[in-house]
Amino acid sequence: MSSPYGQGNWYAVTAGEAPERPPLEGDVSADVCVVGAGFTGLGAAMALAGRASVVVLEAGRVGCAATGRNGGQVHTGQRRDQAWLEKAVGRDDAMALWRLAEDARAHFKTLTDTIDCDWRPGMIHARHKRGGEAEDVAYAELMAGRYGYDQLALIDETDLAAELGTDVYHGGLIDRGGGHVHPLKLALGMARGLTVHENTRAQTWRREGGKIVVETAAGRVTCDQLILSGDGLLNGMAGKARARVMPINNFIAVTAPLGEVADTIIRSSAAVSDSRFVVNYFRKTPDGRLLFGGGENYRPGFPSDIAGMVRKNLAKVYPRLAEVPITHAWGGTLGITMSRMPFVGEIAPGVRVASGYSGQGVMLAPYVGKLLADAALGETAGVELLSRLPTPPFPGGRLLRWPLTVAGLSWYALRDRL
Repeated sequence: MSSPYGQGNWYAVTAGEAPERPPLEGDVSADVCVVGAGFTGLGAAMALAGRASVVVLEAGRVGCAATGRNGGQVHTGQRRDQAWLEKAVGRDDAMALWRLAEDARAHFKTLTDTIDCDWRPGMIHARHKRGGEAEDVAYAELMAGRYGYDQLALIDETDLAAELGTDVYHGGLIDRGGGHVHPLKLALGMARGLTVHENTRAQTWRREGGKIVVETAAGRVTCDQLILSGDGLLNGMAGKARARVMPINNFIAVTAPLGEVADTIIRSSAAVSDSRFVVNYFRKTPDGRLLFGGGENYRPGFPSDIAGMVRKNLAKVYPRLAEVPITHAWGGTLGITMSRMPFVGEIAPGVRVASGYSGQGVMLAPYVGKLLADAALGETAGVELLSRLPTPPFPGGRLLRWPLTVAGLSWYALRDRL
């Protein structure tokens, strides 16, 4: 039987005990119903604990979708940088979004301080093409001067090669405020003590007598407020979010332990991501393996040889590891938006959604969940700020948006190889 966390998922093998939680049977009532037991849904449920009654419905197992399959990289800020945000939403909202992201970082630290999830500091952004140093300098100065963020440092080509153990990159930035975690360990830790019904797919919701009723195959939840947090796997329950969020698949492989070779790559044990449109991202595990993410597709289903697909990208970064054994390889589905900023907001009275983190949900999603919980209890400022982010619908309407999006993404992916 295949794993609910993806066949070959190293996280599932190393996360420790993941107790099964019974599916929902019969009718229950709660102040808030949360759909999805990933980082957003768990963050919402944690924030509601002690303030309201909450029931979480999960179609699979806790953290089994993007939350338990991603690269574990913790990026600071929003998915788009502050220079982009200033142009897109104005300086005032850009500053407010930065403060929100810093609050999310502080919130995330409280989680990693209390949950054993292999937290390691340091995030390196590596340039895969020559040029761009002036832009890095300008951005570090912008962040230090206007936003008071002094955790960014330039690293030149020579020092980066010594740090990473490869000479394929041309300098970049080190963000000391970022880092990486074991995401499934974090999710399982967040779920402790919460009422989560696994293997319970929310099918529909409707209004009934002033309440919201969420239907499942074997029961229903009657609630006052509903939070939808399925990211790229949200179904028709998500209303207008469906036109603004598209699912794509990304792939990860983990090598056998590298022995002494591990000491020569990523010497600081930071996480690394590069500047490609289809990003390569990688880090060392606590037992000296290389966890490498690279490659994606834009259609339902995963390739038959995920390890071979990822190995091609790994070998371009680390040619000397081209033949190293790969012990685990898996895929996962995430949601992206046109702007790469998340779609967050109220889609109907009392019904709120967060989706489309576009690869930057590890740090942000637990805090966005908290903001959704706050909004369910009447404190709406955080969700209102995020709802002002530009997240236009994908072009082409119901029939053409998929082929048009795939064509566009494929073009940008091709540019990586030029």
